[in-house]
Amino acid sequence: MKTLTLSAISLLLSLCNLNINAQTVEKIKYGDFDSWITRNIKESRVLGGKVKKVYAIGPSATLGSTPYNGSSASPWATSNVMARVMGVTKGSNAVYPEAREGHGRCARLCTEIEHCQAAGLISMDVVVAGTVFLGKMLEPIKSTKNPYSKMEMGVPYDHRPQALVFDYKLNIPGNNRLYSSGFGGKKELPGADKAEALILLQRRWEDEDGNIYAKRIGTGRELLGHSTTGWTNGHKVAIHYGEASSVYPLIAKGKSYYACNRKGHMVPVQEVGWDAPDAAPTHLIVLFSSGSGAPYTGTIGSEFCIDNVGLQL
Repeated sequence: MKTLTLSAISLLLSLCNLNINAQTVEKIKYGDFDSWITRNIKESRVLGGKVKKVYAIGPSATLGSTPYNGSSASPWATSNVMARVMGVTKGSNAVYPEAREGHGRCARLCTEIEHCQAAGLISMDVVVAGTVFLGKMLEPIKSTKNPYSKMEMGVPYDHRPQALVFDYKLNIPGNNRLYSSGFGGKKELPGADKAEALILLQRRWEDEDGNIYAKRIGTGRELLGHSTTGWTNGHKVAIHYGEASSVYPLIAKGKSYYACNRKGHMVPVQEVGWDAPDAAPTHLIVLFSSGSGAPYTGTIGSEFCIDNVGLQL
């Protein structure tokens, strides 16, 4: 087995550090969400042939109906995608740029129902939780099966931060959660959903057959279940080094995040244990979502606004 090679720090992370209350915060590039890519996706004629705006986080640009697999300038991906199921093209958008007074713009993550109907072909209602994460989304999406296999999760990183830092505003309606994957019936589940903020540090390696393994070094997770009256600034999610099952257990086989191996294939990142608390990471995972349950499940109408994402060193 060979340890994955990486630079001292991913070029996708900003070198601009801020000193806040005597603590150094390393800003993640485009984590102020002031700059967005607008994609104008022409949906199939059987769906009406309309143009749907789908947003990505990165340098300001306007794109057409081509598949988007991320920008070399931006480390961020979102759950906003172009899907092509049974030859039918549709755009899905649940993460939006939104003006924030005095702070430019922020990202608004929403839990919504994406409806797709084409006479004689398909009729689907899919629950979509707005999600942003460090990595890539691989388009076009061709099915709702195994959603993690369509996301390359994580970026190279070798620092040991103390906390994930961000501003947020949250609104969660009181209604129950809904499950709908687009195939089969809808199911109402008791209890409201919660928004999620997650940070993981892993040491990854790849074997000669292209399998990727990881040991967990750092763990931080918070579920946010109460609506706020305004913005909470400089919120911190502490990172726990070493064994941290009570914070977020190892990712079970069959639920793994995915990454691209040296052969260019998407494979599961198999977490095989906890690393030493003083180990050096190779990869960083950061994820924010308006929902925290299983895929295609959430409280419709939830809105999770985030801004100024960084890492306290």
